[in-house]
Amino acid sequence: MNALLVFLGGGTGSVLRFLFSWLFSKTSLPLPFATLSSNLFSCLLFALLLSGYESRQHIPDSYKSFILIGICGGLSTFSTFSFETFEMIKLGMTGWAIANILISCVLCIGLFFVFAK
Repeated sequence: MNALLVFLGGGTGSVLRFLFSWLFSKTSLPLPFATLSSNLFSCLLFALLLSGYESRQHIPDSYKSFILIGICGGLSTFSTFSFETFEMIKLGMTGWAIANILISCVLCIGLFFVFAK
């Protein structure tokens, strides 16, 4: 049953990721805002739910599988983040690549420090 919930959550997360790409497809800055925003949203959702789950032990594990593994796993995208950063380096945009790495890592990890106490 948990595998089915992960599958359904992953599909939901992937569709949300597609919507982030569509929403940010018109930005002109070299920073990949679609990937950054989907990763930030996924980390925020994960941190908030993790905090909520820790304070309420009676929430079924199936909910955790659906949301934390499925939705957040389908929504966040480390491979796209890595590829876009690699492309910036290849194009000589090393400053933007470093900024992307720092902004993504600091903000995503920071969300866990703030919300998943």
